[in-house]
Amino acid sequence: MKNSIKIADERTFEQYIQAIRSCRVCHDQPRYGQAMSPEPRPIIQVSQTASICIASQAPGTRVYETGRPFNDASGVRLRQWMGIADQDFYDETKVAILPMGFCFPGLRADGSDLPPRRECKELWREQLFARLPNLRLILTIGGYAQRWHMGPQVARQGVTETVRAWRQYYHAGPSLRLYPLPHPSWHNNRWLKQHTWFEDEVLPQLQRDIRQLLA
Repeated sequence: MKNSIKIADERTFEQYIQAIRSCRVCHDQPRYGQAMSPEPRPIIQVSQTASICIASQAPGTRVYETGRPFNDASGVRLRQWMGIADQDFYDETKVAILPMGFCFPGLRADGSDLPPRRECKELWREQLFARLPNLRLILTIGGYAQRWHMGPQVARQGVTETVRAWRQYYHAGPSLRLYPLPHPSWHNNRWLKQHTWFEDEVLPQLQRDIRQLLA
């Protein structure tokens, strides 16, 4: 994450968030490729008091329909990983949920989700994080979030090796802990069975840190 970014926008925090929620750039004036086909619906959860941030990929179909982040099986598993109840998870004063793409990007021909739109990070992300002074822990879920928050080197080593090296990122900045995580989707069931060290080594420390922040 670009920790040295300063706020260069005179809008209040509330005005800035409202601008994000009203954004239609990818649909109406796309900067890259074809226009996003789903109707824009930026889905974020954020408050300036939040100490924990979940940086994921982009909303899926169910989240797009309900407007509630991680309102699916992946969210159930993620909350289990974090050791956190729904009440705290959906408390924006405690937990921010800021995917790399704020809107559901649509589907490929094979039915899988398209990648998050690039416009979000260019238009909003740096200035948004500059306005969140109380963050102490960021969960970077998947390659897109890990590259932006942790540096381009993770693109070369991939998600598995980035997660395996979690201690390196965890200890890089004691005032802001970074946890690289795989996506909690059922698509990763096989990965979890093959890499049991993730649940044995990473999750206990993650849950301790979250308990401390929420205490």
